[in-house]
Amino acid sequence: MPVDVPTLLILGTRGIPAAHGGFETFAERLALYLAGRGWRVGVYCQAEVDRVGDRISTRTWNGIELITVEVALRGPAATLAFDAFCVKDAASRGGVCLVLGYNGAAFLPYLRVRGGRILTNMDGIEWRRPKWSLPVRTFFYLSEWIAAWASQRLVADHPAIADHLAHRRPRRAIATIPYGGDPPPADLGPPPLGLTAGRYLVSIARIEPDNNILTLVEAFSRKPRGMRLVVLGTLKVGNAYHRAVEDAAGLEVLMPGAIYEPELVQSLRVHARAYLHGHTVGGTNPSLVEALWAGNAVIAHDNPFNRHTAGDGQFYFTDGDSCAAAIERVIADDDAVAAAGAAARARAESFRWDDVLAAYEGELRRVGGYPALAASPIRIDASPARATVGTDM
Repeated sequence: MPVDVPTLLILGTRGIPAAHGGFETFAERLALYLAGRGWRVGVYCQAEVDRVGDRISTRTWNGIELITVEVALRGPAATLAFDAFCVKDAASRGGVCLVLGYNGAAFLPYLRVRGGRILTNMDGIEWRRPKWSLPVRTFFYLSEWIAAWASQRLVADHPAIADHLAHRRPRRAIATIPYGGDPPPADLGPPPLGLTAGRYLVSIARIEPDNNILTLVEAFSRKPRGMRLVVLGTLKVGNAYHRAVEDAAGLEVLMPGAIYEPELVQSLRVHARAYLHGHTVGGTNPSLVEALWAGNAVIAHDNPFNRHTAGDGQFYFTDGDSCAAAIERVIADDDAVAAAGAAARARAESFRWDDVLAAYEGELRRVGGYPALAASPIRIDASPARATVGTDM
């Protein structure tokens, strides 16, 4: 491969083709985009095995080199081992490294010392999540600092995250690039699970305290609503919070578990009367962006992350009472729901994949020392975050 061909290695995800979450989806989109633009792209993929046979192997998928790393461990230990092997391998390959998240930040100084050129997407403020124990929160707090200083540049996916990172690095080292989305297909079928279009609300999230799933379920279940609440997310036996959510659910709440088929999830969004979003920690949330592209009215927890992403044309809550009030209004007020849906579609234009991927290419060229491309208009909205409070639209 000629030395002047721009080269990218993507670290920090379980790998592609995407099958797990937002980072994997983003990695797949960016890898395909850059491969189509002449980049040499490699993506590290995790394989949990009982016994390591071939620690590192490669194959080609759609012009992308998939670098599979075998790890004979499970859980957090497997993730850390995977990150360590990825960093060691990446240090020998050259190119620019895009690191998604900072879980494996402890290994980045080694990559930097070996001459690595590193752009890190700093994700959300993981150490603030209440689900973690104090030792785990301390680990994430230290990892955030290490990643911030081991990387040449940082990406924040939300202005509030950029504000936070400015306490770690000078603002000139931080780029603000949100998550992207696309309009849903026009030929989606009817909603699954026997649901009736427009007669249900939907929540799609990990069932965790910082996502306020219990608050959403309790608020909806206060009285009969005449429609359903669909809560997508894995429920684990023995998990106290999951049990509390199940105990709080009224007869109109449907909890089918996790659904991974993209077409079914898209259909659930498009046909919902509203999307419920209780996230309190994080940046530009992929699920919220997808709800905007689906034209959903949104009921969201009122914090700077959600306000900036969804915009002022939606419904916001701060506690159980204001959540119940927002649900009641969405169920009763057709005009308000229609206006919120139109506002969602307009706001979604700030989160186009083409713009997001082009912005990433610019940053990667900068960090990798590759020639910059001619400037093109990019509609990234990176205005300062605003902390606002209220439950109205």
